[in-house]
Amino acid sequence: MATAVSCSAGTSGPTLSVDAARLRAIAAACPVAGQEVLALDEASGRVIAAPIMAAHALPPFDNSAMDGYALRLSDLAGDGPWHLPVSARIAAGDACALTLAAGTAARILTGAPVPLGADTVVMQERVTRAGDMISLRERPRLGQNIRRQGEDVARGAPVLAAGLALTPPRLALLAGCGVASVAVRARVRVAILSTGNELSEPGRALGPGQIHNSNRVLLRATLSRFPWVDLTDLGIVPDDAAGIRTAIRHAAQTHDVVISSGGVSAGEEDHILDALRLEAAEPDVLKVAIRPGKPLTVARLGPALYVGLPGNPYAAAITFSQIARPALRRAAGLMEEPDTWLPAVAGFSYRRTTGRREFVPVTWTSRDSLGRPVLMRLGKGASASMSPMAQARGIAVIAPDIDDVRPGQPLPVDPLCE
Repeated sequence: MATAVSCSAGTSGPTLSVDAARLRAIAAACPVAGQEVLALDEASGRVIAAPIMAAHALPPFDNSAMDGYALRLSDLAGDGPWHLPVSARIAAGDACALTLAAGTAARILTGAPVPLGADTVVMQERVTRAGDMISLRERPRLGQNIRRQGEDVARGAPVLAAGLALTPPRLALLAGCGVASVAVRARVRVAILSTGNELSEPGRALGPGQIHNSNRVLLRATLSRFPWVDLTDLGIVPDDAAGIRTAIRHAAQTHDVVISSGGVSAGEEDHILDALRLEAAEPDVLKVAIRPGKPLTVARLGPALYVGLPGNPYAAAITFSQIARPALRRAAGLMEEPDTWLPAVAGFSYRRTTGRREFVPVTWTSRDSLGRPVLMRLGKGASASMSPMAQARGIAVIAPDIDDVRPGQPLPVDPLCE
């Protein structure tokens, strides 16, 4: 006989600010413990598991910063002009053992090793050459145009810290320091599922009262952009209390993070919160002062982090970006949270009810005298609307205490397509 449960999702607990809910979600996330060693070519976007030290100095030897002539500054006695014979030619890749003969200069190309005894490189534009003799009228500075061994990174010095994502410039730095492979954290195993009898997958005919499952596509497309995520799609789970409980229990046993959409409100067919309570997973977040997306669930479910997003598409997108994504980054072991917000100004009027931080889809075609985008609001802010989100160039945020937005009012915007 099935156990009777009460659907009390979203009916108790304080309403948290967006910042407080984000911090609770981050605190509930545990960084994955496993790691693997990958070649640099396979490690793009992955998360560094341990501090990386330089295998050799960068640069590995003193070298010329430009095409010119290497010389000893002490050979330029008295007042100029000075005249020196050219005793050697050194190109990039030549051996480093050459010693510069006293009283001479060496033709040297960019990246070539500076010969022993030379302490300055004069750029070729400052030199006049006639046959095997050069002349210069201006006394160069000691050490000019020489890139010293280890001036970028010393041998054995820390190169990159744990918790950083391996971006292309960081991978290039490791390569330059002689690092061929790197220990990275294991991917975060993320399971996604949608709940609701009303859902049908795109491409299938809609039955009476059904809609297509857009949240699944949204989450898959978003999560697939993160190289540190190993994604599992569990599909649609019908509105059945026992079935939902079983699905989330099994997902939590085999994944680090479980993300659902739908079923977190207070309706009779919203079973997520009751299923979590029956699994002894008291939620850390129930309600958030955010628009769209007030009902939201964040909890520890056994070894996994559980995030229950609203079912309405725009609400799901906003709560994922503002609450779930920072927690996911913490689960991945990432220590950086990108800050992409830019200053902008409203180009629209909007009266609203205070109390919730609102995220508004916007676009812009002009900028003010300070170069800030002049925002145009898209749609009416309905949490189920999808076309404004698809047309938006960015998402603007309105503070909880603002009840009347007027043209020219400063608003931060997060660009989506810039």
